[in-house]
Amino acid sequence: MDVKQVLKEMIENPSVSGFESSMANRIEAYLKDITDNIKRDKLGNLIAYKKGTAKNPIKIMLAAHMDEIGLMVKDIDKNGFIKVTNIGGVDQRTLLAQEVIIHGKKDLFGVIATKAPHLQTPEERKSAVAIEDLLIDIGLTKEEAEQFISIGDPITINRQMIPLLGDTIAGKALDDKAGIAAMIECFRELKKINHQCDVFGVATVQEEVGTRGAIVSTFGISPHIGIAVDVGFGKTPELSKDDTLELGKGPGITLGANIHPKIHKRFKEIAKEYNIPFQIELSPGNSGTDAQSMQITQSGVATGVLSIPLRYMHTSVETINLQDIKNTGRLLAYFIASLDDEDLEGFLCF
Repeated sequence: MDVKQVLKEMIENPSVSGFESSMANRIEAYLKDITDNIKRDKLGNLIAYKKGTAKNPIKIMLAAHMDEIGLMVKDIDKNGFIKVTNIGGVDQRTLLAQEVIIHGKKDLFGVIATKAPHLQTPEERKSAVAIEDLLIDIGLTKEEAEQFISIGDPITINRQMIPLLGDTIAGKALDDKAGIAAMIECFRELKKINHQCDVFGVATVQEEVGTRGAIVSTFGISPHIGIAVDVGFGKTPELSKDDTLELGKGPGITLGANIHPKIHKRFKEIAKEYNIPFQIELSPGNSGTDAQSMQITQSGVATGVLSIPLRYMHTSVETINLQDIKNTGRLLAYFIASLDDEDLEGFLCF
């Protein structure tokens, strides 16, 4: 199955933070034939393991989060309208007029509604509707709705993958299902490559609400090196080139306080050696990825971040280039293979 089909299936499979089990099942199906062992921990992280050839191998952990932002049922009013709250960093300005799916006892379709502009005051038309004032109309009475919906049920935007021109696609939750796809590409490449490292590929949970999955999975694995595979802000006309990554020009190799400089340097060397396009992403403080939790787990982990360029983050039309995902997977695989016969202490010393 190619990367485009994998992404299509993952986009259409809901995985709001705290409700990732169905997504984990799908990812396991992609990885079972290209890894040696797959397990889940108590928080729900999916951990795929591929053994290296060394007697005392370096342990490297790849982390890409499988959760997505979404909404949650907060109340059902007397007329059957659904009130909501957010899970993760939802921008309520993007929600009006969206089609949604409420994942209750059965999936129910609805639309996010507000007063028609003709009935709004001039002041109301000037400001965004607060999330507590949004309502979902499912077309049922309160009594009918309560047969299928409970307080706390997750809600996702009803959006399928949209093929654009060239190798570009759009859809929801590409943050960070694009990272999951890159990790799958990495394991596919590793099937063809001799590598001495033991590789742990973790589809983490609850990144969007505090990188919780990365905290517990890193503690359990205790890796020597941890690499977060996530998305970075894609360039659009109104954004500075210095703060963004361009689609189609390869992954961003992150540099900053959350990153071990030797890992950053090695990624650049490997990219040049194998003619893999790349960009430099600056992250002076917290990278905002699973790497922030990996780095400070137990006595500390040497971390790196690869960022796949993505436009319109945390909207239902996140946009990405498929070649960037493939190149991210290749770069990860060749980086892992380059650690053969390494003196780990020498490699990681500052």
